[in-house]
Amino acid sequence: MRYSWEDVQTFVQEEDVRFIHLVFCDVFGRQKNIAILPAELSRAVSCGIAIDASAISGFGGAVHSDLFLHPIPDSLTLLPWRPEQGKLVELRCFVTYPDGRLFENDTRSLLREAVARAEQAGLSFSFGPELEFYLFRLDDEGEPTRRPYDNASYMDAAPEDKGEGIRREICMMLQALNIQPEGAHHEEGPGQNEIDFRYSDALTAADNAMTFRSVVKTVAARNGLYADFSPRPLKHSPGSGLHINISVKAESGADLLPHVIAGILEHVPEITVFLNPTEGSYDRLGRDKAPSYVSWSSENRSQLVRVPAAEGEFRRAELRSPDPGANPYLAFALLIHAALDGIEAGLSLPEPADLNLFTADEQTLARFRRLPASRSEAARLARDSDFVQKHLPQMLIAAYCG
Repeated sequence: MRYSWEDVQTFVQEEDVRFIHLVFCDVFGRQKNIAILPAELSRAVSCGIAIDASAISGFGGAVHSDLFLHPIPDSLTLLPWRPEQGKLVELRCFVTYPDGRLFENDTRSLLREAVARAEQAGLSFSFGPELEFYLFRLDDEGEPTRRPYDNASYMDAAPEDKGEGIRREICMMLQALNIQPEGAHHEEGPGQNEIDFRYSDALTAADNAMTFRSVVKTVAARNGLYADFSPRPLKHSPGSGLHINISVKAESGADLLPHVIAGILEHVPEITVFLNPTEGSYDRLGRDKAPSYVSWSSENRSQLVRVPAAEGEFRRAELRSPDPGANPYLAFALLIHAALDGIEAGLSLPEPADLNLFTADEQTLARFRRLPASRSEAARLARDSDFVQKHLPQMLIAAYCG
C-alpha cells in the first residue's frame, strides 16, 4: 500500500501510536533504529533526525560524524508484538549528509539505484530469499549456548521436530506484517530451520528479509531460545545458507534468464566477500550442499546456480553460495548489476554441469573456477575488481576489504 505523509499522521493519531522506530541498517546489514515520539514526526519528515555516524559500522569516522535519517512513508508498519495500548510503528529510512546529499554507504539507496538502472533498460527483477537458521537453548543466565533446541533432521515432524510451534508463530507474525510465507520446515542440522516467503520486487524482498530476521529473533526470545543466523554455528553440522532466487521480466517479453545467470557466474568470485562476509562463511562453502565452484545446472543442488523445475512466472535461478550474514540490500544490488552486465554483453551460458561436484574427481573439478577459499582471498578479489569499483563506493569497499 502506498502511504502519503497525511496517511501516516492520521494513522498515528487514530491508532494510539506512542512510539515510532526509525529503522536503517549498517553496511553489514545489521538493523539499527532510533525511537521518536509522535510529536517529532513532523520534524523527522521535514528535516530528518540526526545520528552519530561514527558509532555505526561502515558509516565513517569521527571527523564528519553527523548523518540524518529520513523516514519513508510507504514503509509504515505496525509491529504486531506490541500491546494494543501504546502501539509501536516502524518506518524505514534513507540516510543523507547534513547538506541533503545521499549518504553513499546507505545500502538500501544503493539497491534503489540498481533497480533504477534495470528500469531504464525496461527490466524488472524479482527476488525470493530462503533463510536458514538455528535455534539454540539459553543457559541459566539467559545467554545463548550451542545446545540445539532439538535433534531432528530434514523435514522431520513433531515430536522430534520441536521447532514446529516456533515456525508456526513466526509465520503468523509474518502474515500480520503482510509478508506471505510459502513454506516452513526443519532443516538437516539439529535445531536448524528454514522458512521461505513469496518472491517480491528487489526492495520489498530485501526489506522483508530484514524484517524476517527481526521476527525470528523476537519469537525465539519470547520462547526462551536464541535464533542464530551465522553461516556455520556447529562445526560438525550443516551450515546455514541464504539461497537467493532471482527472476527477470523484460518489457519486450524476451527470455533473458540465461544471460542473467551468465552475468552472475562471470562476476560472482569478485563479489563473494559481500555475499559471504564473515570468516565463518568460508567454513561452510564446499560442505553440505554449499557450493565452492562456479557452475550451473538444472535442479542439481551441488551447483552454484541451479534452475529449479518451474514454469511461467515461477521460472527462476537460485544462487546457493550466499549465507544469512549477507546484507540483502547490498547482495541484491550487486546481483542486479551482474545480471545487467550479462544481458547487455549478451553473455552465453557455459555447458551445464550435470554431475555431483561434491564427489567429482580432481581432473573434472579442474575445469571449473573456484569461489574464494577464505575471506582474505575474497577481499583481495573485490579490491582488484573493476566491477566492484564501478558499482560500490570506496568507503563501503574499505569497510569489507580493509
